[in-house]
Amino acid sequence: MTQIPEQDRDKIEQAIYLPMVLTVLNRDLTVVENSPFKLRKPYLDLIDKTIKIVQTELYQVKHYMNKNNLKVKQINHDDSFTMFLFIYKGYEEQHNYFNPRIRNKVQELLEYYLFKRHYNEK
Repeated sequence: MTQIPEQDRDKIEQAIYLPMVLTVLNRDLTVVENSPFKLRKPYLDLIDKTIKIVQTELYQVKHYMNKNNLKVKQINHDDSFTMFLFIYKGYEEQHNYFNPRIRNKVQELLEYYLFKRHYNEK
């Protein structure tokens, strides 16, 4: 049983997922830049704006974690699982994440940042 409150655990998980989202977006930006699209600018603008939004949210997450003495470190990785060490106000907990779950969560976040957030702004 975890000692970390749900709100803090959510922030820690964001600190895991958001850098992965940025990695995917940066790779996609490179692919679009080198692609044979006739009109690349709209795609580049969309990805670039999305990167900036994710970077802003990651900055806020890191600020929250520093303020509340939270840390996360990847300590092990294999084909099926990735293990993270969560440090919550001096207490340490190890959490195993199934790699397909991580991939699915990153995909869900990409869909949100690229498309679904626009529907929530209206």
